[in-house]
Amino acid sequence: MLPAMKPLDRRTVMLARAIAIIADAMQFGLLPMFATLSPLNNVLDVLVGVFMVWRLGWHPAFLPAFVAELIPFVDVFPTWTLATWFVTRGRIEDAPPPGR
Repeated sequence: MLPAMKPLDRRTVMLARAIAIIADAMQFGLLPMFATLSPLNNVLDVLVGVFMVWRLGWHPAFLPAFVAELIPFVDVFPTWTLATWFVTRGRIEDAPPPGR
């Protein structure tokens, strides 16, 4: 069983989700540039993976997302978006009300 993961502030969660959506949209929208085995595609995946682990912490859901990004034509599926949503769900720490 995995240890409980620390809560995240809303800004961190929204930033991580936005980065994941942008990365997946770039890979889909600019498909010819991010074609199979493109170094640009690999650089983007490594940067996104490092960012997610740095900001959200390590989670096993990132491993299948990263592996799926390496498989030709599977990388058009929004794996970063799904993995990030899965990792951040239920981890948003609500800020205390003002004055308390």
